[in-house]
This record gives sequence, C-alpha cells and structure tokens, in this order.
Amino acid sequence: MVDTLPNSPEWTVSELSQALKRTVEDAYGHVRVRGEISGFRGVHSSGHAYFCLKDEGARIDAVVWRTAYSRMRIKPEEGLEVVASGRLTTYPGRSTYQIVIDTLEPAGLGALMALLEQRKQTLAAEGLFDETRKRPLPALPAVIGVVTSPTGAVIRDILHRLADRFPRPVLVWPVRVQGEGAAEEIATAIRGFDALTESGPIPRPDVLIVARGGGSIEDLWSFNEEIVVRAAADCRIPLISAVGHETDVTLIDFAADRRAPTPTAAAEIAVPVRSELIARLDGLGRRLAGCFARAQENRYSALRAAARALPSADQLLADARQKLDGASGRLPRALLANAQAHRERFSRTAHRLSPLLLRARLVREHERVFELAGRSRRCLLVQRERRRERLAAVSGRLSAALRATLAAQKLGLARDRERLQSLMDRAGRAERALLVARRGRVERAAGLLAALSYQGVLARGFALVRGPDERPLRTAAAVAPGLRLSLEFSDGRAFATADGAPATDATPAAADKPPAKKPRRKKPETAGQGSLF
Repeated sequence: MVDTLPNSPEWTVSELSQALKRTVEDAYGHVRVRGEISGFRGVHSSGHAYFCLKDEGARIDAVVWRTAYSRMRIKPEEGLEVVASGRLTTYPGRSTYQIVIDTLEPAGLGALMALLEQRKQTLAAEGLFDETRKRPLPALPAVIGVVTSPTGAVIRDILHRLADRFPRPVLVWPVRVQGEGAAEEIATAIRGFDALTESGPIPRPDVLIVARGGGSIEDLWSFNEEIVVRAAADCRIPLISAVGHETDVTLIDFAADRRAPTPTAAAEIAVPVRSELIARLDGLGRRLAGCFARAQENRYSALRAAARALPSADQLLADARQKLDGASGRLPRALLANAQAHRERFSRTAHRLSPLLLRARLVREHERVFELAGRSRRCLLVQRERRRERLAAVSGRLSAALRATLAAQKLGLARDRERLQSLMDRAGRAERALLVARRGRVERAAGLLAALSYQGVLARGFALVRGPDERPLRTAAAVAPGLRLSLEFSDGRAFATADGAPATDATPAAADKPPAKKPRRKKPETAGQGSLF
C-alpha cells in the first residue's frame, strides 16, 4: 500500500491543465519544427487549418489560425515537407499538446521543386497551359500595360527599349514582385487591367507585360502561386511573361500567351523597330505599284490579242443580210397566195348561209324555247308546293320548341327570383349586423376620444392658458409681465394680461424632482402667482 503525503496540495483538473500549459509555453515559447504535413483536408469553415507534422518516429498536432494562414506565402499541402515556426501550447479539452504555426517554409530546394512540379501538373490537367488558349500578340499595340515594381531597373529597361524601337504609351501598375502579399498584388493588377473598358477614362492596353528581374527560386516564387497563374490564364488581353533571366522558369510562363527570356526581350517582342517597319512598308508599296503596272500591261496585251482573233462587223452580218434579202423577195408572192386562199374559203362559206336555212333554224329554236318555258312553270309549281310543306313542318317544330323554351325560362326565372330574395334577406341581415358593429366601434372611439381630449379636463374646472401666438404655456416661467394671455374654459374663452412676475422660489434642479408627499392643507390666499384678472 502506497503511503500518501498529507501535505501534498490538491489540484483540480483545470488547475493542473493550466499549470501544464504555462510550463510548456514558457519552456518552448518559439520553436522551429521540420516534418511532413499529414491529415490536411483543406481550410476549415472558420478559416483555420488543422493537420499534423510527422517524421519517421513521431507526430505532433498543428494548427494555423486564420490571420496567419492569409499571410502565408507557402500554403499547407498534404505530403509537403516543411519547416514550421511557431510556439508550443496544450489543448486541455483533449489533454494533448500542439504547435501553433505562424510561418511555413519548404524544407530545402528539393521540396520547392517538388511542390512546383506538383502544382504545374495540377494546373496543366485543368487545361490552363494548352496552346489553344493562347492568343496572338497585336502587330503594333496602341497602349502597353506593364505589371512590375516601379522602383527597379526592369521598368527603366522596358521604357528605354520601347523608346529605341517604337515609342508607345505605357501604363504601369506598381506591385511588389517578391515577399508577403506580392502574389495577391500581381493577380489584382492583371485582373485590374483586364477589367478596363474600351471607352473608359483609362485606355485599355492592347498587350500586357508581367516583368521581374532575376533571382533565386524563393525570390521568384510569387509568380508560381496559383492565384497569379489563374489570373494570367483568365486575362483576355494578350500577356507576355518576362520573369527572371533565360534559365529561370516560372508557372506564369506556361499560362502566358508569350514568354520572353528577359524584360528587355519582352519590350522587343511587344513592338517592332520603327525604321525597319517604315522600310518594309516602303518596299511593300513599291512592290504593290510594280505588281499593279505589270497586271495592267498583261491585261492590255490580252485585250489586243483577243481583238485580233475576233471577226469584223461585215463578216458577222453577211449571212444575216443575205437571209433578209431572200425573205424580202419572197414576201410579195406569199401575200398574194394567202389572200387568194382566204377569198376561196369565204366564197364556200357564203353559199351555206342562205335566208331559207336561217329561217328554218329560227323556227326550231322558237319551239324549243316555248317547250322549256312550259317545263319551267311546272317545275316551279312542284318546287313551291314542296317548300310550303317543309315550311309547315318546320313551323310546327319551332312552335313546340318555343313553348318548351318559355316553360324552362319561367321555371329558371322563378328559381332565380327565390335565390335573389334569399340573397337580399341575407344582405339585409349582414348590413344590419355590420352597422351595429361599426356603431359600437364609433361609440368606443368617441368615448376614447372624449377621455383623451383636453375638453374633458376643461369640463372638470381646469383652464388652458395660451400665449399671443396661440401656443399653450406649460410653465410659469414662460409668463412675462404684461403678456397677453388667452384662457380657454369648457364653455368659451376669456382674455387676460399678466400683471406680475412668476414665483422663482424653486430652483431648476428642485423643479425637476417630483414633489414630496405632504399632508393636504389649505394654502393661504397670498401664496402662488396670484390672480391674473
């Protein structure tokens, strides 16, 4: 049996947890831990991040608060080996210890390259680096936008190179190109240039240059951030990436429409050489004039060759003229033969049109007309009789239908009359009930109005004092000597003039306090402000 020490202090669980927390935090106020991120499933809905750091033999819980997570240049990713800086603390709710991380750094250059390769594969799988997304650069941009640091040598090199080759207006969006918050500023600048409109107060650039000088992979890491790559891929303005030197490669180079090895080369890509462009235009103009002259000469030669091959007008009209002469010689004989043929045909027809034949035909047609007239009269009589019979039958059916309709209408009118009478009775009862209810509401409102009206107060013996402007006077201090007053009673008004100053024996502070309850006693007639009459 273990002997207990009677003098040992007793701890509560909370006190012991707080003591352990203070001990751990005092002993390990700031630590740097190297390990592999495990169990990271993304940022919590609260904005905090929870995961573990592990190595071959142990693991430790880690937490990144929301404010620290937003400032981190390297975000936590599953399987990434990092060096975490922060402080150790305990979590009494689970009796565990954890590290609260303030900053994250990749564990060496190899980790950065592995992270870069993994991010490159992820973005490439989404199609952000496809060649079909890339747009051609304008031959001669009217305005050039530059996203870079305003204090470095990069912007001076770009402006100097543009001035040597072909001066163009340049819009500079100043940003930080390395350090904390640089990626967000670069992405904001790209999206800001892309949001400009054609007709806005600030001209929209025709081409963008995102530029930075050379440096280590850590210095150029802002251009490998996902937010910058997505902004470059979504930009509708053709974009030239000019980050670092020839051997430096960043992810924005794959998302841009064109990659330049240096910022100076980006300026050379953006604009042509003015003198070379002028010489080229002059050469093209001379070539165009020579081509036009040679084309005109070729067409003139072809026209002359075609004119020699065409026959003359006399040759084209010779056959037609000969045919016309032959036809004009045969025309008189043809006219005489045609007239003779028509004369003979007319003579044969005239013998068949004698008066006797015409008279006999008229007699036959007259008899036929009389016969048709008799048949028409008989048909009309038969048709009239049939129509009369049909009319009588239809009239009988119509009379019967009319009588049935009248009976149905009378029955319907009787039912409608009864229904109307019932509705009128119900309407009368409803109207009386509504009038009673409304009368009660009016009486209650009148009673409430009478109770709240100051006329009822006047009827109990009080008076309402008004000044010359007809405004009520609520305090004695508002009455000045000689002031014209209007006194309203329940049965009319009276006018008076104040002949003395109001009593001033009470201080304002005392006037604000409620009066103390005293035994009721009769006041002397000399107290108060006196009579106003």
